[in-house]
Amino acid sequence: MLIFNHSSSMTFTLMGVPGLESQHLWLSVPFFSLLLAILIGNGAILFLVITEPTLHTPMYLLLALLMVADLASTLALVPKVLCLFWFDDRDIGVHACFTQMFFIHGASVVRSALLVTMAFDRFVAVCEPLRYNTILSHSLVGRLGLVALAKGVILILPMPLLLQRLTFCHTIIPHTYCDHMAVVKMACSNTRPNRIYGLFVILLVVGLDLLLIGFSYALILQAVVHLNSRDAIFKALNTCSAHLFVILITYVPALFSSITHRIGHNIPSHAHIILANLYLLVPSVFNPIIYGIKMKEIRDKVAKCLCR
Repeated sequence: MLIFNHSSSMTFTLMGVPGLESQHLWLSVPFFSLLLAILIGNGAILFLVITEPTLHTPMYLLLALLMVADLASTLALVPKVLCLFWFDDRDIGVHACFTQMFFIHGASVVRSALLVTMAFDRFVAVCEPLRYNTILSHSLVGRLGLVALAKGVILILPMPLLLQRLTFCHTIIPHTYCDHMAVVKMACSNTRPNRIYGLFVILLVVGLDLLLIGFSYALILQAVVHLNSRDAIFKALNTCSAHLFVILITYVPALFSSITHRIGHNIPSHAHIILANLYLLVPSVFNPIIYGIKMKEIRDKVAKCLCR
């Protein structure tokens, strides 16, 4: 058995989608289409928020940060996948692998933290509408954005650092990208700390963030119940609808992929790999669509730009 250390000359080999190697060229079509949709959709929303002074409100500034996180995750993932599918470029250096892992997982943590912040934004908008601009000032939004970024860096940076201590017996990764657990399984030394820390991050990010989001919406529902007007109730719920849709398409595919990976032993490996890619890309595709449809200000700005 060959044993590899974590020297800078070491390279991993990405298999792509195991069992569908002959279909890689066809698989590149939806991946390339998703990349274009994400770049156009997220880029358009980001451009509108930056260039339109009327959109410089807390909600849209948080939305712009969410678009940046989606773009960072996509650009860390898809270009290498397309190189693999188009040019059979399977090799990736150990440091490039760890860097890709950091940006993909770090962007996911930042996205989740921003969704918690946006839930707080919706709570203030519904429960304290008269104090909205006072509570959610631009400086507070900036600090919350920095907290989300710091959370992503602090929680994910130990992952590649812990991998540095491992000795690898295998270098062929049955995946399209450097997923943390996929790389951990390549090691022949003690991986218990890596596995425990990976589980800790999942529980802290998904568990705690969903708990905070649920707490915010429990307070929102409590406030909505006490509204006397049906129109006021509809308006309050409509204020939160876009954020609720984004939460569903962010967490449901991730939880579904995680559950099938643990209990779906009869599911083919290529289905697990495709699901792992989709739960990273689907939210980035639909976020700008959902906000573009649900937010009147964005619809108006898009129509204005098209008329020009």
